[in-house]
Amino acid sequence: MPELPEMETYRQQLTRLIQGRQITGAEVTRPKSLNVDSDFFVRTLTGNRIIRIDRRAKHLLFYLETREILVLHLMLGGWMFYGSEEEKPDRTAQVVIDFGLKHLYFIGLRLGYLHMHSPSEVQQLFGKLGPEPLEPGFTFPQFQKVLNSKKSNLKVSLVDQSFLSGIGNCYSDEICFIAGILPLRKLPTLTEEEQNRLYQAMRTVLLEAIQFGGYMEEPLFVGDRLTGQFDAKCRVYDREGEPCLRCGHLLIKEEVSSRKCFYCANCQS
Repeated sequence: MPELPEMETYRQQLTRLIQGRQITGAEVTRPKSLNVDSDFFVRTLTGNRIIRIDRRAKHLLFYLETREILVLHLMLGGWMFYGSEEEKPDRTAQVVIDFGLKHLYFIGLRLGYLHMHSPSEVQQLFGKLGPEPLEPGFTFPQFQKVLNSKKSNLKVSLVDQSFLSGIGNCYSDEICFIAGILPLRKLPTLTEEEQNRLYQAMRTVLLEAIQFGGYMEEPLFVGDRLTGQFDAKCRVYDREGEPCLRCGHLLIKEEVSSRKCFYCANCQS
C-alpha cells in the first residue's frame, strides 16, 4: 500500500504535470470507486481545473477551481499513470481524467477510492488523523507527547494513522531498523535517548524515501526515472532471510497484529 513517501512523490510529480491544466473530460468504469453519481462527477470535472494538489497522510487532495476537493486513497493495489492512450499500461483503469491528449489513469481502485468532498467535509474527514511526521512544527518534544499517549508496541503504533499520519508497514520497519530498536518494543520501555533515535530515524527514512521516489515500482509516466527508486534501498522490508546490512545476521519476518514485520534480532534491541 502506498505510504507517505509514495503519495508525496505523486504529489510533487503531478503538480508539475497537471496543476492548472484544463480538464477536458472524464470516464468512470467503476462507479463504486466514487462517492457521487458518475454523471455528476464527469460534469463537475469537465472544463474545470486542478488548482492545487496536497497530501494528507496517505491521501492525495486535488483542489478544483470550483472549490470541490477530490480525495484519493489508493489502498492496496492502487496506482496512477499519466500519459496518452497509446502509452497507458495494459491494465483496467477505474477512473480516467482527461487533459486533452494526455490522461490521468487511476488503476487498481478495487479497495481504493476517489471521492468528491466540500472543504468542510474534508476537514471533518481528516479530523482523527495524527500529526504529520515531517511537518516543520512537529518537534521532538511533540513526538514525545505522542509516544506517551500509547502503551502498545512500536510496530502497531507507527502504522496507526491516529498516532502518526502516513507511515505503514514498510517505513515502520525501516524506521525501527535505522533507530536500532526492535519493532516489538512497548512504547513505555523506550528511554529518552531511544525516543530521540526513533525521531531522527523517522525523519531520515521518510526524507530519503521521498528523495528516491518511494518503493512502488510502477512509473507514473513514460520516462519516469524517480518513482520506485527507494525499493532497492530498503534495509529490512521484504528481505526475510537475507543478511543484515549492519551486522550480517539473517533478517526475520514475523506477523504482528496481522501485519508483516521485518527486523534484525541481533542489532535491534
